[in-house]
Amino acid sequence: MCLQITQPGFLATVQDGGRFGYQRFGIPVAGAMDTFAMRVANRLVGNADDAAVLEIGIQAPVLVALQDCLIAVTGSGFDLFIRGEPAPLWTALVVRSGWEIAFHRQPFGCWIYLALAGGIAVEPVLGSRSTYLRGGFGGFEGRTLQAGDVLYSLHPSSLALTLAGRRLPEHKRPAYSVTPLIEVVLGPQQEYFDAQGITTFLSSEYLVSAASDRMGYRLQGAAVAHSRGADIVTDGLVAGAVQVPSSGQPIIMMRECPTSGGYAKIAVVVSADLPLLAQCVPGGDARIRFTPTSVEAAQARYRQMLQCLGAIENAEDEDAGIYAF
Repeated sequence: MCLQITQPGFLATVQDGGRFGYQRFGIPVAGAMDTFAMRVANRLVGNADDAAVLEIGIQAPVLVALQDCLIAVTGSGFDLFIRGEPAPLWTALVVRSGWEIAFHRQPFGCWIYLALAGGIAVEPVLGSRSTYLRGGFGGFEGRTLQAGDVLYSLHPSSLALTLAGRRLPEHKRPAYSVTPLIEVVLGPQQEYFDAQGITTFLSSEYLVSAASDRMGYRLQGAAVAHSRGADIVTDGLVAGAVQVPSSGQPIIMMRECPTSGGYAKIAVVVSADLPLLAQCVPGGDARIRFTPTSVEAAQARYRQMLQCLGAIENAEDEDAGIYAF
């Protein structure tokens, strides 16, 4: 199975579950911004959850199938078209050789994921096929995809095409919203903020600045006051950590965040809400609010999210299977 890029788009890269175990060497995890959507796309076509997929952001490419392929597209921000006709997201679809795959941008949402049965075949670097653009390695030659690039699958099952029509029910998909309420666990440097600063953070609306990227989402809104200054002895960072520099404008670490940083962290976004946050378009209209939770409640929500992966079912309506056979 293989697909060719005919028009490159703007930010299309190969990503997987991330590159773990090398942060002590200064190498970010990277990987899919919306890991839940990536996992669902893979499961729909019979792949391992962390198989390499095509991540598409901002402006989508146009592709053509060079062989019959089984694909699934998940996420938010684009509508899917096959041979010029609308096709369903969150559904496994057969695309015949010569058929064109295109996307139309929607006002809300930022990232979609195209999984190819067998997983995209690129060489692993440090145990991952994810692209790290700042480092120029991983993925497809360490770069965004260009016109003429061909994406091959690894070893799809001989029964892969029989999976066409499988889908994740809508009520099991993330509740993407232009006004998400994001749960956070306060700390680890909560003592660096006075009571008013924490109240401001938890009671204000924030926009995602246009000066945001896969490394971090810079927020715009009410300034968060410190009690002991913004600087700390540099320590480790993870995706979801909310740093507050001296400007008082929070910065949320995303998938390509540095491995360490020296600004006080007021909170960490829970894993179950990182997909909702990731889909807020930088420079867009999304208005984000935060609410505190406990570590135990955050873990329970994450387990609940993962349980949704087991809800994939065969489609019963004809529209969902229109491209299946």
